[in-house]
Amino acid sequence: MTIETREDSARMTASAREFPSNFLFGAATAAFQIEGAAHEGGRRDSIWDAFCRVPGAVINADNGDVACDHYHRYRDDVALMTSMGLQTYRFSTSWSRVRPDGGPVNEEGVDFYKRLVDELLDAGILPWLTLYHWDLPQALQEKGGWANRDTADRFTEYALDMHDALGDRVNVWTTLNEPWCSSFLSYTAGVHAPGHYSAAEGMLASHHLLLGHGQTVRELRARDASLNLGITLNLTVADPANPNEPADLDAARRIDGQFNRWFLDPVFRGAYPADIVEDFRAADAEATAALEAAILPGDLAAISTPIDTLGVNYYHGEMVGGRAPEVIPRVGEAPTDRPGNSPFPSSENIHWYERGLPRTPMNWEVQPEGLTRLLVRVSEEYAAPAGVALFVTENGAAYDDERVIENGEVRVHDDDRVDFLRLHLAAILDAIDAGVDVRGYFYWSMLDNFEWAWGYEKRFGIVRVDYDTQLRTLKDSGREYSRIIGERALDLAPATVAR
Repeated sequence: MTIETREDSARMTASAREFPSNFLFGAATAAFQIEGAAHEGGRRDSIWDAFCRVPGAVINADNGDVACDHYHRYRDDVALMTSMGLQTYRFSTSWSRVRPDGGPVNEEGVDFYKRLVDELLDAGILPWLTLYHWDLPQALQEKGGWANRDTADRFTEYALDMHDALGDRVNVWTTLNEPWCSSFLSYTAGVHAPGHYSAAEGMLASHHLLLGHGQTVRELRARDASLNLGITLNLTVADPANPNEPADLDAARRIDGQFNRWFLDPVFRGAYPADIVEDFRAADAEATAALEAAILPGDLAAISTPIDTLGVNYYHGEMVGGRAPEVIPRVGEAPTDRPGNSPFPSSENIHWYERGLPRTPMNWEVQPEGLTRLLVRVSEEYAAPAGVALFVTENGAAYDDERVIENGEVRVHDDDRVDFLRLHLAAILDAIDAGVDVRGYFYWSMLDNFEWAWGYEKRFGIVRVDYDTQLRTLKDSGREYSRIIGERALDLAPATVAR
């Protein structure tokens, strides 16, 4: 595939902002969302396979049985990455493929990831491996899942098995992707698998996820001190509707505490935020007591084992207040007909406000300046003092783009996504100019894919996937991203993607 580039390079050079020489450009995916082959190669059910079979859990009763068929088409997908100039590819390995049912290692499943990594290395693309992107083996869920402390130990075993297989070829290891989602959104709000509605289970899952992270970092570090080890957190910027109103300030504090600090503080400071523990206690004393009983001596020391890299996933911020607004935005709703609890155990008197920002079809605000503020804050308060590098490991948007035929060629014009990409890359450059050590950016997602409870209803990719034919089409956003990567600069002039 030939990727068209802008012809007026002289104008670009005169008005461009350059990226640092060590800045990595990549794209990200997750195993369950793209691989398919759900019942091939020894793979058995994950919690998402089971959740997809729950009536009303996923739009259109979609599932991951085929998805993007990446399991069979990975070579073509890597070739597409190469044509775009991607320097690194962030992917996850499937626990249910590698250790089906949480049991012995499945060599056929491991071999798939060996082939994928070899293909990436042969193409000169850095493999960025995430060990857990939400696909817990269903058999382990039936033993309590992440609410069961034993799952942290089983995760560590699985991680070490992956290192046995790929440690000679993969240097960058991320333990968890977005533990807020795989704890509170999954075990408390009921929106994601396994679809439970328990404050206590959400709290326990959050702790055991972090314990599995810490144990894995400690064990991998002992094996090979040269590894780049880290975790990826989805983080937000919580703004009070009125900064002079104490109730609004308190609402913003509680969102920040439950979304950001609940995970940042134990990883970087070896303690859960005391104010949020008290908020939890006021909301549900029994659940909080269960959490405190589950935190054993040595747990927080393990969780705070030093890391090298923090992945920041950012999609939008929040404006909240302590009283219901006059105009109520449709924020945080479940995408299906299933009921959903709040994912925040301390949710009383927290209300979301409309602030007039553009919104995507997911109803998420487009707020690039929030990314700048988030990176500055996380750097100053957590990463920089610990000598930890920051990467934006997910950032993207779903838009309702459509295929067209122009001059006999399939094209996808997605101007909104082009603008989203450029605005957020500019926000990262603003953070770098402010002194933040941001080392790279991964667009979410490389491919349109199974978008969890939204099924195939929403498209995040810079590559369009026709799910009937599995045809891949590079969107205008992918062409623009490729151009930016090639020039290692962001033109300040308006984007003019070649038509």
